[in-house]
Amino acid sequence: MSEREALVRLTGIVKRYGTFTANDQIDVAVRAGTVHAIVGENGAGKSTLMKVLAGDVRADEGTIEVDGQPQNFRSPRDAQRVGIGIVHQHFLLADALRVWENVVLADEPGTPWRLDSATARQRVARLAEDNNFQIDIDAPLHDLGVGDRQRVEILKVLYREARVIILDEPTAVLVPSEAAALFRSIRALTARGAAVIFISHKLDEVLAFADEITVIRGGRVVGYTTPAETSPRQLAALMVEVDMPIVAPRDIPVGDDVVLETRGLTVGTAGERPLLDEVSLRVHSGEIVGIAGVEGNGQSELLAALLGRVDYAGSVVVGGRTIDDLGTKDRRDLGMGYIPEDRHRDGLVLDFSLAENAALGYQQRAPLRRGWWFSRASATRVARDIITRFDVRGGGPTATAASLSGGNQQKFIIGRELGSHPTVLVAAHPTRGVDIGAQSAVWAELVSARDAGLGTLLVSADLDELLALSDRLLVMYGGRVVAELDPRHVTATQIGEHMTGTHGR
Repeated sequence: MSEREALVRLTGIVKRYGTFTANDQIDVAVRAGTVHAIVGENGAGKSTLMKVLAGDVRADEGTIEVDGQPQNFRSPRDAQRVGIGIVHQHFLLADALRVWENVVLADEPGTPWRLDSATARQRVARLAEDNNFQIDIDAPLHDLGVGDRQRVEILKVLYREARVIILDEPTAVLVPSEAAALFRSIRALTARGAAVIFISHKLDEVLAFADEITVIRGGRVVGYTTPAETSPRQLAALMVEVDMPIVAPRDIPVGDDVVLETRGLTVGTAGERPLLDEVSLRVHSGEIVGIAGVEGNGQSELLAALLGRVDYAGSVVVGGRTIDDLGTKDRRDLGMGYIPEDRHRDGLVLDFSLAENAALGYQQRAPLRRGWWFSRASATRVARDIITRFDVRGGGPTATAASLSGGNQQKFIIGRELGSHPTVLVAAHPTRGVDIGAQSAVWAELVSARDAGLGTLLVSADLDELLALSDRLLVMYGGRVVAELDPRHVTATQIGEHMTGTHGR
């Protein structure tokens, strides 16, 4: 590739954190009008490299060029001025503001004393129309689903006239129809000359939508390729040197004991359509029951009701005991493990050490509690066990949760919950944002726990995961369970018809 063809070129990028080298002499060139995928396992250095390009951190060595001109980014503002914008995996949005207010936040038209709201709304409306984003710019953000929130994040970047758009795991929280809509929008952007850098662990999407692929392992570039020149297995081998995850057919029957049951579970305001509408389900010992559905069809409300975090009608029964009068802590003490939807909000305290995070939710149980005292030594041992068993990379028990990559944070949470030996596990998107190797390990742990008798309710936006792990598959639409399917005899297309309410039409 010539210098003239590269819209962005990174050469010899090195970034060290103490004795750890996150990026080691990385070269990447991205052409205008293309989707350039960067893939690699958790902790490979992808996010660090993108932070360097976005001006969030400064490289120790190497150069960045935009349109052939050397750049010296001291802050994200410097990167924005030359047209580089990033959409983070964890959205940075204000729920109390409307869509257009989020888009213009910190770059509002007007004077320091007065916002020109008419101009702001007009610019955001035109931007949404030009990019075919079907979104109500006056809607409060808290009313939006995940797919629309992602569009708001992209609008924020485009509003600042980005020509290079970095998308970090953009489909991690999207169902297939939302992901397809996102990639249509991406293609519209590249058709107008933008360059899109796409970080993903979903190799099928990388091969379907990328024009060029850079593979990073251990902080180094280990391969450049294109979708026409490679396959998922070849990419996986370059990334982590492991096979694609496969779940063998089960040879241990589902148990007879019902470990989790809901009876007519309903969440919602009287007089309005319930967000969760008369949901009844059962999970047996040694069974994984999958929940599929487009975001916003009651899955979040189901999880909140099971944990006792919202008011509801109906009943939740764990191990034969009705637990409607119990709060979240008592439900957890009764043996309910929980892998949350949002690992930052509900799974970790980012400024706490891994030893402290290992104790979250279990700090009043042995061995973490000894008499009246919390045992820090025991918490350190528990954290070390999780780090070893689940190959959590990025630091020991004294490292903060914030210092880990997103995938390693997820592995730590899963290790904590499975290590507590729950009687029933409620798992929401357990492999969101993890690489192929970690996904394979997590699947193996979930299957091992299932074979040992654990009942699991699995909510996931990844249909491949649901089909691979579930013994039974329930589909939610409009707050109801609209189908119960056998994962062995159903296709993704058939599941999608139930998810969108078009089955039988």
